[in-house]
Amino acid sequence: MARPIWTGTLSFGLLNVPVSLMSGERRTDLHFRMLDSRDQKPVRYERVNAETGEEVPWKEIVKAFEYDKGSYVVLEESDIKAASPESHETVEVETFIDAAEIDPRYYEKPYILVPAKKAEKGYVLLRETLRNSGRAGIARVVIRTREYLAAVLPHGDALILMLLRYPQELVDPAEHKLPEGSASDYRISAKELQMAEQLIESMTGKWTPDDYRDEFRERLQAIIRKRIKSAGGTTQVDDEPDAPEETTTNVVDFMSLLEQSLKAKKRTPAKKAAPAKKAPAKKAARKAPAKKAAKKAPAKRKAG
Repeated sequence: MARPIWTGTLSFGLLNVPVSLMSGERRTDLHFRMLDSRDQKPVRYERVNAETGEEVPWKEIVKAFEYDKGSYVVLEESDIKAASPESHETVEVETFIDAAEIDPRYYEKPYILVPAKKAEKGYVLLRETLRNSGRAGIARVVIRTREYLAAVLPHGDALILMLLRYPQELVDPAEHKLPEGSASDYRISAKELQMAEQLIESMTGKWTPDDYRDEFRERLQAIIRKRIKSAGGTTQVDDEPDAPEETTTNVVDFMSLLEQSLKAKKRTPAKKAAPAKKAPAKKAARKAPAKKAAKKAPAKRKAG
């Protein structure tokens, strides 16, 4: 079982609920080692003095802030502790707001609050009150040495602690040149709007996260497995078929593209449709490469 990041309390008003703070995400990154290509030995990084080139032991390393080019002010551990908040191991709810008011851009990282034994009543009380009212608790929490802004939200049987970004961490979209005005300012006709709405409606479905996978990671894992089977040697990995070319020009006939998209959606069966309905689409896909090969043939003869 996973170990808690810390064990403390969730407080709101005069109520204190003993909880454990657990990670709410599971990292699935592939980790690589750097090797010397000449002998396949691992590469080691050393901490060296930029002036002398000598290795610096950990005990001689201090933290500093560069306030000007080449000018530093050294910070002691006592300085960092003095800046740290006093309330450690506590999720202290300061206010409650309508959960819908939180802009999704502020969401950063989820954690799970798990109640201690005999603390279930207070936990469920807060969870169900938040659920019934549609509220979120805005709190401050210390994780390791840093204080974070967070939202306490109900999710199924759990209370989720969602770390929030501070406003100064977000880029204002107004800093970029964006198209202002309404659809009519860009000569978008009522027919184009209607067809775009129809296309979106035809592509609308339920949000099912399990339908989505990290395909890059899966392909990379397949390559790694092939490398392992070949005892680390280089093996030929079959290329995936090229994706259909997309229109990249700025001069686009939107009506034509919308009509083609709607027709394609009508022809394309649902994922759970019978295989017989998918057969025509597969035949069309097999014919396409043959045409390309026919066009390339004269070029090959000229080269010879």
